[in-house]
Amino acid sequence: MKNIRNFCIIAHIDHGKSTLADRLLDMTNSISDRDKMDQVLDDMDLEREKGITIKSHAIQLDYIHKGQKYIFNLIDTPGHVDFSYEVSRSIAACEGALLLVDASQGIQAQTISNLYLALEHDLKIIPVLNKIDMDGAMIEEVSDQIVELIGCDRDEIIPASGKTGLGVDKIIEAIIERIPAPIGDPEAPLQAMIFDSMFNSFRGVIAYFKVMNGTIKKGEKIKFVNTGGEYHADEVGVLRMKPDPRNEIKAGDVGYIITGIKQAKEIKVGDTITAAANPCKEGIKGFEDVKPMVFAGIYPMENDDFEDLRDSLEKLQLNDASLVWEPESSIALGFGFRCGFLGLLHLEIIQERLEREYDQVIITTVPQVTYHCYTTAGDKIIIHNPSSLPDVTQIDYLDEPYIKAQVITKPEYIGAIMGLCMDKRGVLLNQSYLTTTRVELIFEMPMAEIVFDFYDKLKSISRGYASFDYHITGFKPGDLVKLDIKLNGENVDALSAMIHRDKAYDFGRRLCEKLKELIPKQQFVIAIQAAIGAKIIARETISAMRKDVTAKCYGGDISRKRKLLDKQKKGKKRMRQFGKVEVPQQAFMAVLKLND
Repeated sequence: MKNIRNFCIIAHIDHGKSTLADRLLDMTNSISDRDKMDQVLDDMDLEREKGITIKSHAIQLDYIHKGQKYIFNLIDTPGHVDFSYEVSRSIAACEGALLLVDASQGIQAQTISNLYLALEHDLKIIPVLNKIDMDGAMIEEVSDQIVELIGCDRDEIIPASGKTGLGVDKIIEAIIERIPAPIGDPEAPLQAMIFDSMFNSFRGVIAYFKVMNGTIKKGEKIKFVNTGGEYHADEVGVLRMKPDPRNEIKAGDVGYIITGIKQAKEIKVGDTITAAANPCKEGIKGFEDVKPMVFAGIYPMENDDFEDLRDSLEKLQLNDASLVWEPESSIALGFGFRCGFLGLLHLEIIQERLEREYDQVIITTVPQVTYHCYTTAGDKIIIHNPSSLPDVTQIDYLDEPYIKAQVITKPEYIGAIMGLCMDKRGVLLNQSYLTTTRVELIFEMPMAEIVFDFYDKLKSISRGYASFDYHITGFKPGDLVKLDIKLNGENVDALSAMIHRDKAYDFGRRLCEKLKELIPKQQFVIAIQAAIGAKIIARETISAMRKDVTAKCYGGDISRKRKLLDKQKKGKKRMRQFGKVEVPQQAFMAVLKLND
């Protein structure tokens, strides 16, 4: 056990975590020449296309140092703020972390956020200055930033390049010498924490775990402490480039288990595995439960595909424990699911994965945050969906979630960023210079304001130099209204939105204009209206497609033509009463792109 090292790589997005992981695989000869490629641990097509890590990836490496064999359990983590839950789960299975800082970009918001997460779990931090081979590398300046942030000596910072492999040997030495070996008793009752899982269509659910105490053996009967289920360990093993079966896995090590479970709900990330014959007294205090920030409805295009979509979401939830969902129904869209996400990128990734990996054709509704509604009767209702809001006469007041947002940028962009945050109802709490070229701005602002286009706008006005991180601070009362969209007098509940009263009129007008572009013409007039309660605040009209019914009249009395036109007019009136307006998928996402 003294020769095991469990560690993860943490950093801001695009600071070179996956490339450094490639060099560690090369140095430890863990990958054959045939399998070599860039970002080898990012095995999802989406990860390669977008150039970001979405899933944490665990792998075991062997290394000989001074005649002794060491086992490294490495976890490569995502860097985007929307996947911070993945990082927290990885940190729970480690004793140390490599903190990567890009020498050309310096310390950014997610660097600080992930560092605090690691320090909360008492992880040993090894600071690594990455990308020192780049032309724009500011080695001295960024080294000063790291010393100031962590409080370490300059000698502890390892200069390296994930691309060329420079300094990787020193990183491996630091892992062996600085990161402590895991503690645990191999003879104690079995206690192993599940930190990730995935679904294999042939083998069922595969759970990844770290053994805290005891030993897990192939074939023995095991028990999940929280769910209470008992199963046989059909296969246990360690995570190499391919799963490597073993007879037993001892305390301190990381591995996988296959029990033949086919139902996703029988296994829970954060649960404790113990032996059925000699169980441990209590489960491991795992990491915190996920708190979704953004809610959106996901509906199948055809109602018959509802059960298929449920199966797909269950399997996807195994692989991404931060996804939460529950069934709901909509008048406009039929049966579907209300899903909770950690952010807008998370929503986009889930949508793409459902379509690619599970062949689901889906409609996604407008993303919303959670609100607290206090009624005149003194009750508190949690609102995930505007359509579940009670009548206006019964509402006393509404609370909306607020966040503390941390933006790190260059001084020349301060004015533009302040303008953006003030426009989003933000209040500046603090402004401090980390160095002469880096300033940290702390804002308090409503969560609803950053859901749509805040991150994209922040990147464009700062030319990519601003980094952003946030955490929820609580709920505060807000002057909020429910904005309904009506098509020919009928509410389209999937397009309803909760919005601040000051912005409702402008938002309603722009949304009506956008829908006019997107909804195809029918043979009858379509009225698009935005309403707050019974008050119509905006309207657009889509004119009817006109069919020339008088074309067959050659001359003759005008009364013949009038008779045909009157007949058409009655038909259009009847059609308008019974005609159904089909709303295309682009219309539901139009709200996100109102400013384009």
